[in-house]
Amino acid sequence: TDFAPLYCESGSTHVVTQFDKDDVEAVGLVKFDFLGLRTLTIIQWAVDAINQLPPDSPHSSSFEKEAGERRSRGILDIEKIPLDDEKTFSLLKSCATTAVFQLESRGMKDLVRRLQPDCFDEITALVALFRPGPLQSGMVDDFINRKHGREKVHYFHPDIEPILKPTYGVILYQEQVMQIAQVLSGYSLGSADLLRRAMGKKKPEEMAKLRKTFISGAKNRGVDETVSAHIFDVIEKFAGYGFNKSHSVSYAFISYQTAYLKTHYAVEYMTSLLTSIMGNNDKVALYIKECRDMNIEILPPDINQSLVNFTVVGEKVIRFGLAAIKNVGEKAIKNIIKERKKNSNFTSLHDFCQRVDLRIVNKRVIESLIKCGAFDSLGAKRSQLLAILDLALKDGQEYQKSQKNGQTSIFDLFKENNPNKTSNNYPDQLPDILEVSKKELLAMEKEMLGLYISYHPLHDYQDKLKKIITSTSAELANLPDKSKVILAGVIGNFKRKSTKNGNLMVFITLEDLEGTVEVIVFPKVYEESKELIKKDEMVIIEGGLDVTEGKRKIIAEKISLLDKYLENKKFISKEKAIKQDLSNQLHLEINSYYNNETNILIRLKEIFCSYPGKSQVVLHFKNKDKTLLHLIGEKYLVNISEKLKEEIGNILGKDKIWTEDVLKNDTDYD
Repeated sequence: TDFAPLYCESGSTHVVTQFDKDDVEAVGLVKFDFLGLRTLTIIQWAVDAINQLPPDSPHSSSFEKEAGERRSRGILDIEKIPLDDEKTFSLLKSCATTAVFQLESRGMKDLVRRLQPDCFDEITALVALFRPGPLQSGMVDDFINRKHGREKVHYFHPDIEPILKPTYGVILYQEQVMQIAQVLSGYSLGSADLLRRAMGKKKPEEMAKLRKTFISGAKNRGVDETVSAHIFDVIEKFAGYGFNKSHSVSYAFISYQTAYLKTHYAVEYMTSLLTSIMGNNDKVALYIKECRDMNIEILPPDINQSLVNFTVVGEKVIRFGLAAIKNVGEKAIKNIIKERKKNSNFTSLHDFCQRVDLRIVNKRVIESLIKCGAFDSLGAKRSQLLAILDLALKDGQEYQKSQKNGQTSIFDLFKENNPNKTSNNYPDQLPDILEVSKKELLAMEKEMLGLYISYHPLHDYQDKLKKIITSTSAELANLPDKSKVILAGVIGNFKRKSTKNGNLMVFITLEDLEGTVEVIVFPKVYEESKELIKKDEMVIIEGGLDVTEGKRKIIAEKISLLDKYLENKKFISKEKAIKQDLSNQLHLEINSYYNNETNILIRLKEIFCSYPGKSQVVLHFKNKDKTLLHLIGEKYLVNISEKLKEEIGNILGKDKIWTEDVLKNDTDYD
């Protein structure tokens, strides 16, 4: 039949077929996937900014001709960038791939680090390799080891060497399966595609027929049956994992374009990226941190500089857009920018209130602008501006009313001798009061922008935290369920709730430098730490990761004040080492902290107890690009001997053990 039964989803206008994918295909319906990638828009915005197109209309057709002329004069054409740019590959090899399309997850960064791509084909391979099938099959390790010469490359037969050479003998793409069938067994490309599709379905009866046909065709071309049978086995094994190369190349090209832009036009690219995710505070926080790591300055909104979105305002400076401010709507923003462009910058709060449309730019809007720091460049304290806001609004309304009626107001006395100038340059009469505390300023900024911009409470702790935390909020996305984690953050909103038994528990929003995560504190832990749970308190959360329906939360097992936690984590001092003869330390590196450390630690404790002595043991839990240091308690002081090292080496490897002298290296968490 050529018919398929359809139905309309409840509450939707979408029409859905009642057949499954195989039956739909059998009746001749073809499925098309149209992927609308936001990254393409980000790239276009960045290119327009680089080529100096008007920032408020990056896609307007009126600029297409001008863009074409500029590009023809040598301005950036993103479609013609060199695919062998040395600096771009240096960025990739350094794993600085945050904000690079497809390559920014922790798992992908690890794969990039291991592969060290040095050509475009290897970026294409990265996209194809980073999937469950290849990762679990061992082909990723084969690809990497062969690339670096640690494993010999096998091509199975000289005729298919050109097909497999780009992937080091690994059958990675569906197109390779088709080419092998064509070259080795004489298949037409149409028949080869049927072979590829049939292998993906893995039906035993059909596979037996295909095997016979493949070997027979190869025999007719002079290929030994043993060789062709082995090749078919290899194809059959990897056909289920084979990826469409054209898809991989398309994605790899976008990945390369974003890496190229980040390398050579970082400010324009990051500005476009931030604009695209404005409103998603977790992602904005993550990319702002990345900007700062790249020495790009992020400035808060400003009434005289900000446009609607993020904008480039200096060589390595990005300014927040007005659209990021809570309570400031599109109409208010347009009115502010229009007035500023028409009649110059605002000079005071009174000047601002006299010139903007106060029906749109109302008290709530102006208060939000003051709180987030948008008026800071005028030189007044935020406390002073908030104190005179009502007066400025009243004066502004009176001025606008008098202007509408054609009357001269007292404010006209302050006009310069310029009849065409609409700004009164009326100064603010500021009260002599103190600025609000730094903590209050940050709280206002957080309230209006959704995140800390000028300063984050954790900034001063970054170096210490690297030695303590196992993950940031953003990195939780790459961890499996039940992972043990240690996070540092600032307590945001929290909500208490009674359980069925009448006990209290609490839900906390924890914010770090890269975003936020929900922390669930059950009654027992809450009872132990309820005095610590306060808004804006900096804490360390130890617990387990809970992944339910794709959402990640932390189940708290222990909560500590950040400063107190750091104080308790110091290593033994020189004085104590001399007094107790503890000068020698044994250092051990343990990889894969999240997965298999439990059994290792149990075995290590047994060994420590077998060699009692006076030396400290320091564990270095190594996971990707982070190292967590942990000092073993005095209960497990050891006598460092060759026998001890040998036993530990059998578990961890000899290269994971070393000793240090406390008297020469007084390392601590400070």
